[in-house]
Amino acid sequence: MSTLIEAWLQTPLLAIGLSIGAYLTGFALFRRLGSPGWCPPILIASLLLAATLRLLDIPYGDYRRGAAWLMLLLGPATVALAVPLYQQMHHVRALWRPLAVCLPVATLLAAFYAVAIAWALGAPPSLLASLAPKSVTAPIAMGITETLGGSVSILMGGLLITGVAATAFVTLLGRWLKIDDERLLGLALGVNGHAIGTVRAFEIGPTAGAFASLGMTLTGVLTALLLPLVWRLAGFGA
Repeated sequence: MSTLIEAWLQTPLLAIGLSIGAYLTGFALFRRLGSPGWCPPILIASLLLAATLRLLDIPYGDYRRGAAWLMLLLGPATVALAVPLYQQMHHVRALWRPLAVCLPVATLLAAFYAVAIAWALGAPPSLLASLAPKSVTAPIAMGITETLGGSVSILMGGLLITGVAATAFVTLLGRWLKIDDERLLGLALGVNGHAIGTVRAFEIGPTAGAFASLGMTLTGVLTALLLPLVWRLAGFGA
């Protein structure tokens, strides 16, 4: 069996098959559980995949090399979110002033609180660089982390935790505060929960999905522009 796995690891087939199988299983379990907002399919799939890699004794580095083909799809998938955004552009135009004010602030705060907590706990600069872009969609966040000198592996874990936590808290706080405006819910999910939050927003409705796409996209752009500059000014890039 180990010989067969080693042979499969020489091709991307095993990693891609495990990834797709884990997601389909996670999605089926998600539906079976009643589609809870606090437990998205990506979380279930990640836990299943991690358990499978551990059970089969497959090193993460080998899995990641095979799954690189799937990573190539992240860019086109993110760009495709422009379609629902275009369809809801009339809503965006009506709110461009508050959006222009809140998005830069939200972008900086999303990076600041994670870095501040990790720094206060004595984390090294490489870990801070891995956590700083954790609210940005993966294709952009990976490039930022590499530029800052962080670890992509740690970043991916941070992205998963951030997306799941943001989805759960926005859903719960929205109910608690009796917020039913799809624009607000979608924007909060996109800014804080990147792609995972955006998926949840599309489950709420097309308007929420469009604003989540807007929030996720602009947060990624602003983070890519501002974070390296702030990083150098703070002395981390010295």
